[in-house]
Amino acid sequence: MGIIEVDFFPEEVDSPDHPEAIILRTLLEQVADDYDCELLSFHVDRGTVSFSFDSDRLAADILKTLQESDLEAPD
Repeated sequence: MGIIEVDFFPEEVDSPDHPEAIILRTLLEQVADDYDCELLSFHVDRGTVSFSFDSDRLAADILKTLQESDLEAPD
C-alpha cells in the first residue's frame, strides 16, 4: 500500500500525540472502519501528515478528494 503525504497542519504540530493530530487520526480510523479496512501507519512531521491504509480503494478515494479540493482552492 502507498503512503499518502499531505501538508495538513502548521509546523508547530510535530507529533502524532499533538491534540490536533489525534483528532485527525481518529477521523482516519473512522473512515477506515467505514471502508472495512485499517489505518496501517500515521506519522506527523512539522505539520506534514503521512498515513496509509490496507485498502487501495480508500487510498484512491482520498487522493481523488485531495486533488479535487486543490482544483477548487482559491489563489
